[in-house]
Amino acid sequence: MGCYDCCVRCLGSVPYASLAATLLLYAGTALFCASAHQALAQTEVLVEMHFARNIQDYTLLASFITYFQFVLYGLAAFFFLFGVMLLAEGFYTTSAVKQKFGEFRSTQCGRGLSLTFVILTYVLAIIWLCVFALAGIPVYFFYNMEDTCYTINILSETTTSINQHAWVCMDARQYSLLPWHAMPGKACGLTLAAICKTSEFFWTYDLYIAAFAGAGVMLLSLFLYLVATTYNYAVLRFLGRKALRC
Repeated sequence: MGCYDCCVRCLGSVPYASLAATLLLYAGTALFCASAHQALAQTEVLVEMHFARNIQDYTLLASFITYFQFVLYGLAAFFFLFGVMLLAEGFYTTSAVKQKFGEFRSTQCGRGLSLTFVILTYVLAIIWLCVFALAGIPVYFFYNMEDTCYTINILSETTTSINQHAWVCMDARQYSLLPWHAMPGKACGLTLAAICKTSEFFWTYDLYIAAFAGAGVMLLSLFLYLVATTYNYAVLRFLGRKALRC
């Protein structure tokens, strides 16, 4: 019976909302950072092979990709530490911690700590909402490219005149991937259709979709963290003497 009570007490001290948010955050971070890192590298290969002949035309793009890949390393480390801190904060506000450290220390220190995490999580959720929207831009680009290739294939099957589909193009310069003086900067007709059949295209497209999904999972985890930290703050602020937890 004593062992049963101990197990129940331990399970009752687990902040399940914070734990679920932490698992989602780590899964989303791994998916986003790994997929975005590889997708950027594949984008450079795709542009170099099919959209730019002069290396100087995509030097800026290559520098941006290298810089952003290092940013991804920093994001992975930051969100790992952020998840650990929020999970620790969730454990801190449980009834078991209150009983161990005393009511005064739990409410006075924990109240300020919880309020800090509420504000920090809210700011991060707003910032990551913008990142989530930006992560959809390359997905939109490759979706348009795939749809354009589909149009070319339909035209090539329904007509024998090359002029019917030669005007259908995809211009990388319109999406700021290359400067306007870059040559050729675009792919048209059957050349574009051939690009869409390469493994580089499908691999890059799938990676951007995975990165977009990872950003969405991270955004969901931040919203869940926001609910958990807000509830934790409410517990310490208004229900300080009750053994409630999140």
